[in-house]
Amino acid sequence: MTRVLVAYGSTRQGTAGLAAMIGDALVATGYDAVVMPARDVGDLAGFDAVIVGGALYANRWHRHARRFVRRHTTALRGLPVWLVSSGPLDDSATTRDIAPTKQVAKLIERVRARGHVTFGGSLAADAKGFPASAMAKTRAGDWRDPEQVRRWVASIAPQLAASGGG
Repeated sequence: MTRVLVAYGSTRQGTAGLAAMIGDALVATGYDAVVMPARDVGDLAGFDAVIVGGALYANRWHRHARRFVRRHTTALRGLPVWLVSSGPLDDSATTRDIAPTKQVAKLIERVRARGHVTFGGSLAADAKGFPASAMAKTRAGDWRDPEQVRRWVASIAPQLAASGGG
């Protein structure tokens, strides 16, 4: 069975929840998925593919996701890899493809990722800290779309199957 690591960088747990949705969609599609914070991943031994998710803050990918990609560049180049961004606090990610930020585009090139997708983000109305609390006044909500996540996982499934016999 193809074993997929879903590693993520998340501050307010919206991207953690998105990673769990990806993991659930992978399991429902017949894959073995391990979902964990990027900062906690020791090595990539035993994984047939990797999905790295990072929250976007001011067009910057979460530092734990960036560090994960840099730390594991050599291993990632030998595996099928997809990068996922989480962030828009509106429905834009469900109505059109959103290109990766320049920073994420460089990481895609660095590890020769097979693809990238941006999903909507999530921000609690009671978010603390600046600028989140200010943004929450007008942008609070959950813009993650589980159906979009399932469709995306289904779209990469043929490549996953080819990578590990899933």
